[in-house]
Amino acid sequence: MTTDASATEVALTIPARLARWAVAVLRTARPRQWPKNLLVFAAPLAGASLGRRDGLAYALVAAAAFGFASVAVYFVNDVADAERDRLHPRKRHRPVASGELPKPHAIALGAGCALAGLAAGLLISEPLLVAAVAGYLALSFLYSWKLKQVAVIELLFVASGFLLRVLGGAAATHVPPSGWFLLVCSLGALGVALAKRYSELTSLGAEALKHRPVMRWYRPAALRLSQIGVGAGMIAAYLAWAASEQPPARPWHLASALPLAAALVRFGYLTGRRTNAPVEDLLTRDGPMLACEAAWLALFVAGL
Repeated sequence: MTTDASATEVALTIPARLARWAVAVLRTARPRQWPKNLLVFAAPLAGASLGRRDGLAYALVAAAAFGFASVAVYFVNDVADAERDRLHPRKRHRPVASGELPKPHAIALGAGCALAGLAAGLLISEPLLVAAVAGYLALSFLYSWKLKQVAVIELLFVASGFLLRVLGGAAATHVPPSGWFLLVCSLGALGVALAKRYSELTSLGAEALKHRPVMRWYRPAALRLSQIGVGAGMIAAYLAWAASEQPPARPWHLASALPLAAALVRFGYLTGRRTNAPVEDLLTRDGPMLACEAAWLALFVAGL
């Protein structure tokens, strides 16, 4: 009876362990962060190229490429940051930090996802997409290894991840982005990076230094003023881009600056509440923010 009971227990625990492992892998892959990869649609949408043969399908490939690449970075970063994450009130529950996902497994999965992201560019024979994904991986790993300790530079590297997604989508769909368009995307990415640091510093206080030592060089007031200044610059660049559009599109795109400005104001209000919620959630889970984003998209698409 004892032997049979033990065999039954083992048979039951193996599927349970596999299920827990799969859940730990999915949590480490951060599905809630995947909407960031929708940035690859920015250039083809602005260039009205999604209806072409190499439009929507190639943009989806680019989104998948950066999806795999970003997941690879999450796995590797969680291994590198495991000790610091254990000191964080929310991040200590991450599977690698809590021990639910062994570090060797995370490294192996990260390597596989990185290769899949690079292979996506080869699938559509687009070397510039491969280069964008490779640049994203290289910068992300360099950031994790060293540059996250360098104030200001680390903010630029965080912002570069967003910009490379935009460039990857442009490369995959053969849409040459304009200078104003790239400036808008760059300032928007930098604004998000500043908001992330401001939220961490104001919500964690002195504990933020234990999790991210570079925080010793930042002050909440300076981060807040920088966020406001970058937001104002983004709106100015957006208006300059809209004013340079063709006459049929110009009124719609100029009008779309209003909900965009409202979204930035709402974002500034939300990040100023000293919340522990990830900044990305403020962009995708707040009702008024989603309403502003929908209004902007409607006006933007109307001008295409």
